[in-house]
Amino acid sequence: MRIVIVGDRFIPAEFYIDALSKVCGPGFGPVRCVDWHGTKTEQHTAQQTMEWRGPGAVAVPDEIVEAVGEAEVLAVHFAPVSRAVLLAAPALRAVCVARTGLENVDVAVATARGVGVVPVFGRNATAVAELAVGLMLAEARDIARVDASVKSGGWRKTLGRPGLEIGDGTVGVVGFGHVGRAFATVLRGFGSRLIAYDPYVSDAVLAEHSVARADSLDTVFSESDFVQVFARLTAETERFIRASHFALMKPTAYFVNTARSRLVDTGALYDVLAAHRIAGAGLDVHDQEPLPADSLWRRLDNVTLTTHFAGDTTTTSVRSARLVAEAIAELTATGRCVSAVNARELGWV
Repeated sequence: MRIVIVGDRFIPAEFYIDALSKVCGPGFGPVRCVDWHGTKTEQHTAQQTMEWRGPGAVAVPDEIVEAVGEAEVLAVHFAPVSRAVLLAAPALRAVCVARTGLENVDVAVATARGVGVVPVFGRNATAVAELAVGLMLAEARDIARVDASVKSGGWRKTLGRPGLEIGDGTVGVVGFGHVGRAFATVLRGFGSRLIAYDPYVSDAVLAEHSVARADSLDTVFSESDFVQVFARLTAETERFIRASHFALMKPTAYFVNTARSRLVDTGALYDVLAAHRIAGAGLDVHDQEPLPADSLWRRLDNVTLTTHFAGDTTTTSVRSARLVAEAIAELTATGRCVSAVNARELGWV
């Protein structure tokens, strides 16, 4: 099986090689490795562009086009797999992507050419869950604000309200997939009451994680002391968290988003934070990344902002490469990958 691996500044090519050797054994390949050019910041910016406008919105990397000529499998993370890349690989059978989102792949062109597009699931669930807890703590206990005060020569003690203990409240989860379930496991030790809104998850799964079902988004927002967003971005969920939901929140409640900014009416969220109608927010995802220097979000004193790095850990990178290797092993053994998003169109299921 001829494999081309595209390493980037998040998951280097050697991670895939190591995973392939462990999963597929010493006889895998042949393998050709290529590095997608650019800094980590440039690559993340390109990915953000593709998330909004698709893989054709960024320049076609010459190094990838030149490498894929005889490839049967292309393994990538953030690198663009546009129409030009797919047309340069006439023998291609599958694109294995080391993440769940496929904004960097032209799935329609791949399907038309009979190429499977295979995402991996759960790769960064624990990493995102841990940062989600961290953002809760940062907001409820003002950790980042006090740290900034001390480092600037102050000793801030007046914060407008006493700290809130997580274990005393209700935590509401929007979306209960891989990340939501990892979050429930991590949070269990705090003793919080957990509720979740996810119409696609069974009662049995919720019960397994000691989580009560919320019958609507309104219930999550009205009852929770912390609202955590873990939903996937789809046509159904884009901007589905709106001003009406924020209006239901307690004035002492916090909102945390480590999923996608486009799940949220961010203008409405800004308004409730600026007016101090809720206690605060923790945000790892933003409509503009990086935030402009003059962004109004930078002026808020009741929000903790991070740089869309929830899943950026060594553990996540190693696990992602292993899941890609397992997909390649399945393709080698069976000629198909049943987890491909276009498996039905290709007759793989």
